[in-house]
Amino acid sequence: MVYITRKEHFSASHRLHNPNWSESKNTETFGKCNNLNGHGHNYEIEVTVAGDPPKESGMVMDLKKLSDLIDAEIIERVDHKHMNHDVDFLKGVIPTAENMAIAFWNILKPKIQHARLFSIKLYESPNNFVEYRGE
Repeated sequence: MVYITRKEHFSASHRLHNPNWSESKNTETFGKCNNLNGHGHNYEIEVTVAGDPPKESGMVMDLKKLSDLIDAEIIERVDHKHMNHDVDFLKGVIPTAENMAIAFWNILKPKIQHARLFSIKLYESPNNFVEYRGE
């Protein structure tokens, strides 16, 4: 099994807020991420696919095609957007990095053919990231 990864980046804002909670519980839980007008991140996403490279091409997947897929299905829909207001597939979801990674997985998984989506890593900062493997 061979694993290949494509890294892309985007900038977006969000507000972490649960409308079923009090303002004090939201502030206590989400801190500055609960800012009324949101706050932004320069995200990096790493998409890893796995498979056995066929002898004909020697590639698990063409990385240019993977890049194009990530761009069309994710980046174009989230770059320079407010995740709470502008992104249809996140409506009604608290846009934590965890929930965003799961949503990205659900979008990309059915579109990857002849390989297997292995993981999505989403970096909010160089020090904070999540990884989702569909489990």
